[in-house]
Parts: sequence; structure tokens; C-alpha cells
Amino acid sequence: MISRQEVEHVAKLARLHFDEEELARLQPELGQIIDYVRQLAELDLSGLEPTSHAVPLKNVLRPDEPVAGLSQAEATSNGPDVERGQFVVPRIG
Repeated sequence: MISRQEVEHVAKLARLHFDEEELARLQPELGQIIDYVRQLAELDLSGLEPTSHAVPLKNVLRPDEPVAGLSQAEATSNGPDVERGQFVVPRIG
């Protein structure tokens, strides 16, 4: 079982403030978490490959391949107001 002082210390490290009622509730909860971690540490994991995810991940994105872009004339062809190959916008300020 984790002590009240240890709960207060962890809260201080995490820069959290708990009132008396919350500290009393957190003490058994943190104790259960620590017991569960101890239980996990006792498991025999020899022969298991380390994984970063529980299920295999697959990239579903298409390959990133360079393609030709628009020419300046094509890019500005639908602009409402174009002057010397650039969009004309209202002045700011």
C-alpha cells in the first residue's frame, strides 16, 4: 500500500493540488495501480518479440511521388484580379 506522504509527493512532482478527500481517494487507487504494475513485472516475457503496438500497423497512404505543378498562368487564370502574374488584393492597414 502506498503511503499518504508518497501520494502527496507524487502530486507535488506532477504539480497537482488535491484536497483531503481527493488524497484519501487517490491513496488506494495508486496502490492498486502499483500492485498491477508489479503483477505485470512478474510475467515471463522471454521469447516474445518487442512491439511498439499491440496490432500490426499498415501505412494506407499512397507513395509520395513528385508531379508537375501548375504553371503561373494556370494558377492565376481563375483569379478575380490578376496583374503582372500576381493576384491583386486590397491593401491592409
